[in-house]
Amino acid sequence: MEIKDNVLKQCLKNVYFITGTPCGGKTTISRALSKKYGFALYDVDEKFSIHKSLSNSIDQPAMNKEFADADEFFLRPYKEYGKWLVDNTREQLDFIITDLISLSKNQIVICDLHLSLDEAMRITDPAHIVFLIKKPANIIDDYCNRQDHDDFNAFINSASNPNLAKANCDKTLEFTNKQKYESIKKSSYFWVERGSNSTVEETLCMVENHFGFKKAT
Repeated sequence: MEIKDNVLKQCLKNVYFITGTPCGGKTTISRALSKKYGFALYDVDEKFSIHKSLSNSIDQPAMNKEFADADEFFLRPYKEYGKWLVDNTREQLDFIITDLISLSKNQIVICDLHLSLDEAMRITDPAHIVFLIKKPANIIDDYCNRQDHDDFNAFINSASNPNLAKANCDKTLEFTNKQKYESIKKSSYFWVERGSNSTVEETLCMVENHFGFKKAT
């Protein structure tokens, strides 16, 4: 059964989406908004294990693919690795939408997730989404150095050749996000690019203004 786009948007009218490309600042801004305004926070990464337990290998093959070790996970051909990342995100989206419909029924929810432009167009209005982006090159060290990514950092460093694993992961992320990055910048959606001089306060202010939170409080 397919749910029409207008129905999805109505069901998700209390959800504000923070999306974009890796290391664009999604998690930082989502948490800052939630804390400042007391909004519920929905972090997709924290829900993955729950969603996987509800999935199956027929309908969600990417989510259920198992890897023997870090070498098998990180040292795949980058196009194969990239396709798995995209498929994984797409498969989880059904579970995410179901959660959000329930969670946002009587409250505002800030959702930190990965969405393509097509997916964004289907589930929400432009006023309820912001794309936080960063040029997808040489970002794996930034990703690994975050405290909330300690498990990922330990896993990639458990590879037989961590430097090669990081280089392949960087190549994969650049491959999967380059076109997305360029498409976002050409789109009519509101986006903010993270640069070397970007500050959390400046980005937060721009996102607040876009969502209209300052006017509402």
